[in-house]
Amino acid sequence: MDYGTPAVVSVPELFGSELLTWVVVGLLLYWAGIIALRKLDLLPEFVGAQGPILTFHTKRGRDFLDWLSGPKRFWRAWANIGIGIAVVVMATMFVFLLLAAIAALTTPQPTGGVQQPRNVLVIPGVNDFLPLSATPGIVVGLLVGLVVHEGGHGLLCRVEDIDINSMGIAMLAIIPFGAFVEPDQESSKDASRGGQTRMFAAGVTNNFAVTIIAFALLFGPIAGAIAVAPGAAVGGVAPGSPAEDAGIEPNDRITAIDGEAVEDNDDLLASLDPDSDEVTVELDGERTTTVDRSLLVTAAIDGGPVDLSTGDRIVAVDGTDVGTEQAFIDAVGDDHTASLTVQPADDSEQTDTEVPIGAAVEVADGEPLDDATGQAGTVVIITAIGDERVHDYAALESQLADADPGDELSIVSYADGDRDEAAVTLGEHPQQPGSAFLGIRGAPGTSGLELNDLGVQLYPAEEYLAVLGGGGESSYGAVTDTFLGKIGLALLLPLIGVVGILPFNFAGFTGGVQNFYEVQGSLAAMGDGTVFVLANLLFWTGWINVQLGFFNCIPAFPLDGGHILRTSTEAVVSRLPIEANRGMVRVVTTSVGLTMLISFLAMLFAQGWLAS
Repeated sequence: MDYGTPAVVSVPELFGSELLTWVVVGLLLYWAGIIALRKLDLLPEFVGAQGPILTFHTKRGRDFLDWLSGPKRFWRAWANIGIGIAVVVMATMFVFLLLAAIAALTTPQPTGGVQQPRNVLVIPGVNDFLPLSATPGIVVGLLVGLVVHEGGHGLLCRVEDIDINSMGIAMLAIIPFGAFVEPDQESSKDASRGGQTRMFAAGVTNNFAVTIIAFALLFGPIAGAIAVAPGAAVGGVAPGSPAEDAGIEPNDRITAIDGEAVEDNDDLLASLDPDSDEVTVELDGERTTTVDRSLLVTAAIDGGPVDLSTGDRIVAVDGTDVGTEQAFIDAVGDDHTASLTVQPADDSEQTDTEVPIGAAVEVADGEPLDDATGQAGTVVIITAIGDERVHDYAALESQLADADPGDELSIVSYADGDRDEAAVTLGEHPQQPGSAFLGIRGAPGTSGLELNDLGVQLYPAEEYLAVLGGGGESSYGAVTDTFLGKIGLALLLPLIGVVGILPFNFAGFTGGVQNFYEVQGSLAAMGDGTVFVLANLLFWTGWINVQLGFFNCIPAFPLDGGHILRTSTEAVVSRLPIEANRGMVRVVTTSVGLTMLISFLAMLFAQGWLAS
């Protein structure tokens, strides 16, 4: 069941393809400029060009690496730890990509946001997860990650007595694209197999170390000094909604309703008079505006059981004018169906439509509701359980939460306008032992419609701060009580809105969301701006470094994982009771590399292609 698209959309959803076009055009012009400079011999000697990539070479720093490599036993032990980590990550990455490819081929689904090819590019504004406002933090994180990664290779080169010809970074326009250390080929060949493996593993070891340090600082003193500012955080405003008409914008805080203070998101609903069609809203504690409430459809199931669309307004129920969600529920009352007077989003003539009012659900095949009704795969609207009226999906969930496996319930539902009443024996939830299970997949809201009489979508500011180690409670419970659990959740934050876990991505304290937070305690003297900048730099440095570490552990050439696979395979083959040769090693490394490449491409493209 496709739940449709909310009225509030992100910038990449609207402009992602256009931005990508401009990026490509800009890169082509940039490349043409490089070609012209190279033909005119105007590039300095220390600058090389490979296509649109500029490489900056230097021999400086080799003396520093020689000095730093002094405690060789320590650095070898450090790199040996990295080898163990790299091997585990390599095996995990291989299994993950293989299983993801198999799933994409055997159970194809429409391609989601995560699988979009543009989301492989670490380009803010093009990648759905990376807004333009996060660019400074991402660039710094990339620079740090590339320097420590290649610095690790250079350091272990000197530890293993491998000479270095030069070092440097590669730039794609202003974006750090890579870094490199050019070891001397002859001395590299003379190094032991163990020495070569440690050299290749040193980069990812440093990336993971930087991740731990960055997140430790973020979760500790920095996030601990940040608090959620008073008020309800407005993350998005629906087009054509009462909020938009009143001048409310994303990143505003609703700090009072009709003169009564609003402390947080939960307090907003409690502060609204359910019977008042007009409210005075205070924003950011500074300005006020009047909102004329009206019942707006902010999301609707595509092809759902009710023929309404995003942007439509419900103006009356059974002839009674309604402007709020509570007035809507009161007008419906105990009736299972109602005649809705609808003002279409295009301001065309109002229409009346008779619809069942309840919880829209898809009936799962072979589960309790299907066993009682035979409606597998059908979208039905459940309007009552026993004598209890069900007006929306939240009410259905509440009633099922009070039931036990084995209970028999009388369920009233509508499908294609036909009423059905059946006795259903509840099963046990497969993922939650002891909980009742009806066998449905539900859509939030009323009859598959999400209704909002203000038209604002609230930003979960407290949830995100709790994940980062700040104050407040997280719905993820015990996961946020551990350091590694916090890191795992923090890595999901830039894409958590795209995959639908929470309504918005978190890209750091930037792009206006810093208005939802304030700095307190001893760090307050530094100023909100400075603390937020530090938080952003630490967040993206940790996030980028762990991505670099995982990416370079992919067991395919020319990545570090491919080299580690080669040296490890050589070590294993040399111990076998057969005459080993390079061809055997090449077969293993090539097979693994091709499998990884094919699996990656299948994960990106196969689902959408097969589903279509």
